[in-house]
Amino acid sequence: MVTVSGEDLPKATVLLRDGLIQDVGAGIAIPRDAWVIEGAGLTVYPGFIDGLSRWGLAAAASSTTPAPRSQGPEDRPQTYSFERAADLLDPGDHRLEAARGAGFTAAATFPDRGIFEGLGAMIGLAGARARDMVIDEPIGQQITFRFGGGPASNGFPASLMGNIAYVRQLYLDLDHYKQAKATRRPEYDHALEGLEESPRVLLPAEEAQQIDRMLNFAPELKTPVLLYGLHEAYRRIETLKQTHVPLLVSLKWPEKPRDADPNDAPNYRELVMREQAPTVPGLLAKAGLKFGFYSDGIDTATGLRQAVKKAIDAGLPRADAIRALTRNVAEMYGLADRLGTIERGKIANLVVTKGDVFEDKTTIEYVFVGGRKFVPEKEVHD
Repeated sequence: MVTVSGEDLPKATVLLRDGLIQDVGAGIAIPRDAWVIEGAGLTVYPGFIDGLSRWGLAAAASSTTPAPRSQGPEDRPQTYSFERAADLLDPGDHRLEAARGAGFTAAATFPDRGIFEGLGAMIGLAGARARDMVIDEPIGQQITFRFGGGPASNGFPASLMGNIAYVRQLYLDLDHYKQAKATRRPEYDHALEGLEESPRVLLPAEEAQQIDRMLNFAPELKTPVLLYGLHEAYRRIETLKQTHVPLLVSLKWPEKPRDADPNDAPNYRELVMREQAPTVPGLLAKAGLKFGFYSDGIDTATGLRQAVKKAIDAGLPRADAIRALTRNVAEMYGLADRLGTIERGKIANLVVTKGDVFEDKTTIEYVFVGGRKFVPEKEVHD
C-alpha cells in the first residue's frame, strides 16, 4: 500500500465505511459485516486528482448571439467570474469513466468560457446526482487570456496586453468594492462578487516569458495564485525556486499538430520545447518545488497514463509522480484534510492495481470513489 502520507505498507488493510477511510494498517480487526476484497498481489494508491479540468461539466453554456462590442473594462467583456462549476455538473459525462480508468477519482473542475471563467469546484468523479459529486467549492478562479479571434476580439480587450490590463482593472475594482462594502452599501456587482469569493486565482504561464510576466503580475492581485501550463519552465527553475508559487503542469506535452502542413517547418524554440517539456516535472521535483499535474484536454485512460509515463521516462521519480497526482494537488487547494493520502478519516478514494501503476502492462483492478467501487475496463497490452 502506497499511503503517500508516510512509509509504504507492504502488508496492510484499508477499511472503508460510509464513504470514508475508517482505518488503515496491519492487523486491523475486520468487522463481521465487512465485504472483503482479497489484496494479495495488488497495490493500493490514493485516488489521483486532476489539478485543472473540465471533467464532469455539461456542454459549455455559450450564447449564440454575438456579444455586444466592448469599449472598455466597464463593459465587463468575457467575464463569467460568477458562474459556478458546481451548478454545471453532469454526472453522465462520458469522460468520467475514462478518467477513472486511468486511476483518477477527483478533479478540480472549472468552467470554460471567457477571460474570467468562473468559480471552480473539487468534484468526485462519480455520483447519481450533480450535488453528490461536489467535494468543495469554490476552490478558485481560472483566468485564460483570449485574443486574436472569437468573441474576445469584438472590441476591448483584443490583445494580450489588453487582457492583462483588463484583469488588473477588475482586481483594482474589487479592492475599491471591498473598501466600499466596509463603510457603506455599494451598488451590487455580480462580477466582483465572484472574484471576491475566489480563494485563489489560476494564471496561465506556458512559456518562459509568460512565467516571468505572471510572477511579476501576481502580487498586484492581492490573492493567492497558482500558475498552470509550465512547459517551458525548464528555462525558469531558479526563478521559480525563489517564489514557491504552486505549479500545475499540463500533461498535454507539446507535439507537432496532426493536421499540420508537412511543408511548415517548426522554429528551433518549438523543437526544443517538444523535447524538453517532459523533463520539467523531474526538474521541479529535483528543485524541491511543489507541483501537480492536470489533464489539459486528454480524456482517455491510455492517453493520461502515457502522458505521466513520459514524464517519468524523462527523469521524474515515481514517488514524485504519485505525489503530483495526489497529495500535492490536495494541498494546493486546501483540501489535504480530505484528499490525497490514505489516512483514517479521509474520503475513500482509492486506486487498486496489479503491478506498479506506471508500468505499461499494469492493470487497474478497482477504483473507489467515495467508497463506491468501479471496475475499469481492462486495456489490451501488446
